[in-house]
Amino acid sequence: MGETSGYKEYVAGLLAGVATVFTGHPFDTVKVKLQKHNTVAHGMQYKNGLHCTARIVKIEGEGPPNTRPQPQVIIPAAAYGGAIISFVLCPSELVKMQVQGTDSLVPKSGRYSGPLDCALKTMKTEGVTGIFRGGLTTLLRESIGNAVFFSVYEYVRHYMHLQLKAASSDHNYLNDVGIGIVSGGLGGVAFWSSVLPLDVAKTIIQTSSDKSSTKNPFHILKSIYGRSGLSGCYTGLGPTIARAFPANAAAIVTWELASKLLGVERE
Repeated sequence: MGETSGYKEYVAGLLAGVATVFTGHPFDTVKVKLQKHNTVAHGMQYKNGLHCTARIVKIEGEGPPNTRPQPQVIIPAAAYGGAIISFVLCPSELVKMQVQGTDSLVPKSGRYSGPLDCALKTMKTEGVTGIFRGGLTTLLRESIGNAVFFSVYEYVRHYMHLQLKAASSDHNYLNDVGIGIVSGGLGGVAFWSSVLPLDVAKTIIQTSSDKSSTKNPFHILKSIYGRSGLSGCYTGLGPTIARAFPANAAAIVTWELASKLLGVERE
């Protein structure tokens, strides 16, 4: 047993080290560039870390102008961003579902008085890990979903810009709004169409009263598929898609217009 435990601790430490390097590498890149260029007499002088980061993204992170979207850049970047976001979304969505899912027939003494009360009681009964119940499923949903979202968004946006340039040389904010609505809306629809089964599994994991039940989303989906078929895995598709298009369209339009107002240029 001792040797097995030691092996597991070694693997856990190895994975922790990989995660540390993977997360910290972008910051280390900025640090090295600052140290290299800001310490020589006639080199590139960065004002600060943010200035350095902006230069890296602008010069090294973009492809040549007017080129097609690059999936080899979009997919890993979006998936990595989704994985990071999942660590914030998992506990917040767990608390939201616990509060929303409390039955009105439950006595007031057994209900949560609010999100903070729910979070504190969850950590008290299940420990800190309890607040991250469904974390793996959330990570998978956000990583896959964001990769799909930004792939669809970038390709639709690129195609629409090409069509508009071919039809007219005039460019205005109204065109940007229209492109943002279509590309953002379709990206949102693609996101949820691709990962809704994982969201269904996550809901079951985070709202289950049996804390010892399986946390494996694929076991849960296999069980749902056996009982209800594919439609069961896509429970809630209608309202989800109805929300996805306008919500993501609004987000992208706001982001695009705000970027232009702040002077951020995009091809």
